[in-house]
Parts: sequence; structure tokens; C-alpha cells
Amino acid sequence: MSLNRQNHSHVSDCLNQCLPEFSHVNHYWDQQRKMVVAKILPGEFYMTKANVAIATTLGSCISACIWDADSGVGGMNHFMLPLTEKEAHNVDWGRRGMASDATRYGNFAMEHLINLILKNGGRRKTLRAKVFGGGKVLKQMSDVGKKNIDFVLRYLKEEHIEVEGSDLGSYYPRKVIFEPMTGRAFVKRLDNLHNDTIVKRETDYRSSIDKDSVDGDIEIF
Repeated sequence: MSLNRQNHSHVSDCLNQCLPEFSHVNHYWDQQRKMVVAKILPGEFYMTKANVAIATTLGSCISACIWDADSGVGGMNHFMLPLTEKEAHNVDWGRRGMASDATRYGNFAMEHLINLILKNGGRRKTLRAKVFGGGKVLKQMSDVGKKNIDFVLRYLKEEHIEVEGSDLGSYYPRKVIFEPMTGRAFVKRLDNLHNDTIVKRETDYRSSIDKDSVDGDIEIF
């Protein structure tokens, strides 16, 4: 079997094993890591029980990498709060998930990932987290990155999930690769001047979530 066909086989096997809701996610073979990588975009998340890495590129958005330190089941999300300046000053952080559509959206992004991890064998007491992103790359807007950072750190603290590592803030985008089975995360800081694609992608994403409401409530296990 040729190397390319062998690599394709690894990706096909991974797609056959992943949950149906993640079949649309771009999977590729990382020759350096010798493993399949699932690449998520803004507004997406991914959870796996297999030896699969998860990758994304962040500007102002946040990715929370959450995993069960014992079983290795875990995943990553990629989200941004749809906060306007007025909402940012009026959010009641003490009422988690109730203050506004903005906080409800952040809770949705976190709880959907955590609930799926718990449904697939993860245990709450052994959940760990690493968080990345929140760079001030959308210069024409308020510092949404800082709001995202404040939200995710407060959320994890309230849920008693230990944060084992982070790379947050500053002015540059990041590429993140996370391996849920081991809990290892790798971050590459990118040159902001040459990443117009990241800025455009997040600007479009910010515009869409500011217009759309969040439907339904989620109860965490």
C-alpha cells in the first residue's frame, strides 16, 4: 500500500468511528505526528475517544480544550461571545446563562462540549482544561478577546474545572493543536500582519452571531 493510500485509510477509519455530528469536520493525516487531525472552524467543536488531535486557528475567539485526565476522552470548542458594548456593561455574571443571549451563547459552547464528554465516559471530578486565544486582532471593534477570556476563566472556575495551562490575550492569532488522549496542547503564535483570512473569518463569524439568537437551554450533568 502506498503512503498516500495508507494515510487516506487512517482518515477513513477515523471518519467511520467518529460521532455522526462530526462527520462534516475536515480530517487530515498529520505525517509529523503520525495521527489524524480534525480541524474545527469558528462556532464548531469536536469530541473524541480515539487517538485523534484537534486543531484550530484563533484570533479573538477562544478555544477551551477539555478532557478527562483518566480516560483520555475530550474535545475542543471554538467560540466568541456576541457582546455589544452595551451588553458588556450590563452582564450579570452571577446569573450564569441568564444575563443575556451573549452569556447564554458562551454557556452553550462550553456545556455542549462538557455534556458530550460526560456522556462518553468522562467524569466530572477528573476533567481538566487548557484555554487559548482572545487576542486583540479585530482592531475595528472593542476588545472582544478580553471579554472572551474573562468569560471562559470565570466559567471554568465556577464549574470547578482545573485550568492546567493557557495562552491568552496579546495581539496575535494562534494555531492550536490539542491531543485529548494525552492532554497535550501545542501553540504556534502567528504573524498578525499576514493573517487577513483569520480576521475576515472572525469578522464574518462575529457578524453572524450578533444577528442570531441562541435557542434552547442546556443543563450540565
